[in-house]
Amino acid sequence: MRYFVEFVVSSLVSHKEDVQVDEVAAGNSVTYEVRLNPADVGRVIGKSGRTINSIRNLLNAGAVDSDKRYFLQIRED
Repeated sequence: MRYFVEFVVSSLVSHKEDVQVDEVAAGNSVTYEVRLNPADVGRVIGKSGRTINSIRNLLNAGAVDSDKRYFLQIRED
């Protein structure tokens, strides 16, 4: 799933070299923390959050067969 998130996010941004996806596992949940160039944050979030919600829906669809819950966060460091 980590590679899927990295692929989708890097397909949306202009600065592909700045995309970094960290996986944080805790129990039966996995959180993907996405770090990217500040200029690309709006592209990933989308208008009214539609793009990031679509990515989250795809993560949930991929998690149907597993017992894990997947979460996606954009980190601004």
